Amino acid sequence: MAEVNVEEYLENKANILRLHSIRSTTKAKSGHPTSCLSSAEIVATLFFKVMNFDPKHMDYLDNDEFVLSKGHAAPVLYAALAEAGVIPREKIMTLRQFDSELEGHPVPRVKGIRVATGSLGQGLSIGLGMAYAKRLLGINRRVYVLLGDGEVAEGSVWEALNLAGKLKISNLVAILDMNRLGQSEPTMFQWDWEAYARRVEAFGWNVTVCDGHNIKDLIRAFNEAEKSDKPFFIIAKTVKGKGVSFLENIEGRHGTALSEEELKRAESEILPKIKEVDFQPNNFIEARIPIEPRKKYSIKTDYKVGDMVATREAFGRALVKLGEQNERMIVLDGDVKNSTFTIYFFNKFPDRSLQCYIAEQNMVGVAVGLQTQGFDVFLSSFACFLSRAFDQIRMAAYSRANLKIAGSHAGVSIGEDGPSQMGLEDLALFRAVFGSTVLYPCDAVSAEKLTCVMANYEGISYIRTTRPKTPVIYSNDEKFHIGGSKVLRWSRNDVATIVAAGVTVHEALKAYEKLRAEGINVRVVDCYSVKPLDSETLIKAYEETKHIITVEDHYPEGGIGEAVASLGLKPHILAVRKMPHSGKPEELLAEQGIDTNGIIRKVKELINH
Repeated sequence: MAEVNVEEYLENKANILRLHSIRSTTKAKSGHPTSCLSSAEIVATLFFKVMNFDPKHMDYLDNDEFVLSKGHAAPVLYAALAEAGVIPREKIMTLRQFDSELEGHPVPRVKGIRVATGSLGQGLSIGLGMAYAKRLLGINRRVYVLLGDGEVAEGSVWEALNLAGKLKISNLVAILDMNRLGQSEPTMFQWDWEAYARRVEAFGWNVTVCDGHNIKDLIRAFNEAEKSDKPFFIIAKTVKGKGVSFLENIEGRHGTALSEEELKRAESEILPKIKEVDFQPNNFIEARIPIEPRKKYSIKTDYKVGDMVATREAFGRALVKLGEQNERMIVLDGDVKNSTFTIYFFNKFPDRSLQCYIAEQNMVGVAVGLQTQGFDVFLSSFACFLSRAFDQIRMAAYSRANLKIAGSHAGVSIGEDGPSQMGLEDLALFRAVFGSTVLYPCDAVSAEKLTCVMANYEGISYIRTTRPKTPVIYSNDEKFHIGGSKVLRWSRNDVATIVAAGVTVHEALKAYEKLRAEGINVRVVDCYSVKPLDSETLIKAYEETKHIITVEDHYPEGGIGEAVASLGLKPHILAVRKMPHSGKPEELLAEQGIDTNGIIRKVKELINH
């Protein structure tokens, strides 16, 4: 073996990464080899010189972290992990196979990969969350995020740049692989590094520019990053397809694997550059700080039946009770904390509260990053504004993330603010997220208890809270669980079942009293767990009463009614079907036919049919 210096070693390693990338994508007959080729020197320098990490304990907290925001370059990441000894080298050639964990874009089925990336524009927010977490934990490690120049057109990237600059997250380093070419045409600024630099500097970052294929220049840039008192942005000028002459700077090859013939030509160019070398990297460490097991929460409430309390306020009270039990709990807000009542937590635990401002996409991304470091993360906004961050939420599920999300101001019952503030699609959105739990309390007791249930759930959980005050109907010793419901009124002579949640539970109870006064018995079910449903209770009610009426302050598409229908039942769905507008809550509920009188009309229509 030839003795070499660090620069020669890293050049050699970059070409090994290139070789793995083109071979694995050709075997898979799909992938993005040209994006891997442009970033080979960047990844080699990071993994074998710059980042401090333990290949045997990649999930420990005292490692530097790497986020591949340009997730389509997954093969070069897998190659680096293999060369570092994190995964076996033979795994590389299983890329994209049905039985392989090396998927087309990274997911945390592989050691060293904490989050799913591939939906572009999300990695920097996640990296910000990771870096902020390490600051909170007092761990002196950095987070490196590799960005593609195409994804920098995404607004979420600039949301992350903005907040990181504001917070002066100096342990966050972004590297822009500025290779000029996007998927279908050149990127917005191509190789105009000054255009990127001006913008990034304006957000409070330190910036440097380097030749992304020059190891010495890359090392210089990373050394500057270590000394920065601000988040650091490296603009690395690269060439898409670098290292394979017939691919370099060629349009139209973004997501195209090499043919077998092209692979042989490419190998003939790369193989002569690879040598057996004698050099040991010194950036591998022995990590010592594992993530602590998550704690289980419990909660007690102190309300009187009949108290008028908004469920959003009860949610805020519950957060404080939970925060007293666990120092690894953190709450994020999007400039609505005085409306969602996360302000209670912010006032009590300012060091574990993070204001993300009006940037919901970044807020969710930051939350995903925080939870990778062992934090229990709650975040809240108006239900309608969470729709902006739906892509981040769905990707969080693929990251196997543990997030607790609250959406307040749901439905037309918010009243005068009008439809722009009314969450009317949120149940459909969150029900559609893989592995999610969706909870919808109707009073303060259930709101607090279900917030605790959500805290103990591992995965994506969503709680829907209401703006108006509603009466407490449950005693403080009442228990709630995922997949449960409460039968509030019933008799052996019930002619229909009213299934409601949240604000419509109270309308259903008023309808029950009026109908009973007329000699009509109905069953009332509080369907507080929208996903999963209490199928046993609902099916039994359907069999015994023959009619199920669902009542929800939500559009019919994807809401409670369609959830109940998925059980094979045939509910009569009362939901928001008319264009909503401003007005008093009671006026709007009446207009949509989801108030007391609307329920009574439907019951009588069914039994008199």
